[in-house]
Amino acid sequence: MAAEEDRKLFREAIRDVMPLRKGGNSVPAAAEKIPPVPVQSLLDDREALRESALGVRSADDALDSGNEESFLRPGLAREVLRKLRRGHWVVQNEIDLHGLKTQEARERVSDFLGACARRDQHCVRIVHGKGLRSPGKEPVLKAKVRSWLARRADVLAFCQAPANQGGSGALLVLLRGAKRR
Repeated sequence: MAAEEDRKLFREAIRDVMPLRKGGNSVPAAAEKIPPVPVQSLLDDREALRESALGVRSADDALDSGNEESFLRPGLAREVLRKLRRGHWVVQNEIDLHGLKTQEARERVSDFLGACARRDQHCVRIVHGKGLRSPGKEPVLKAKVRSWLARRADVLAFCQAPANQGGSGALLVLLRGAKRR
């Protein structure tokens, strides 16, 4: 019985509906589809042209010019820094300083480097963050960590980590005792 009531209600609801005339009120066929614009490809091409006009330097050139914030203990060959940047040494340990206050971060870095020395670990990563959640979107610990590391006698070199290891939010650090081939 419920089915019969449903049919009556449906007929009542559509009683004033008129069927469409064939070919009269139909929606026209879609016009030829416009191909999507390859925006990223265009941007890449524009960037490549800009780089070729400006003569963008390689990562090694940036290291040699000092444009990348890095550190190399005086007396060591620049090759040590190049090898560190290129991943010649395996990262044996890391510390993440996200969310720490300056004093706490300083103590953690000092404890971490001491522990690495005791474990004979010579290539480490220190993640200081990019400052995306900091006031003004500026990194708080970035410059401080670099300053702390440069003052330590056990730090031979450091450089910004590659993008897949933290990029501008991390450092690769080479500690004294690592074999330099």
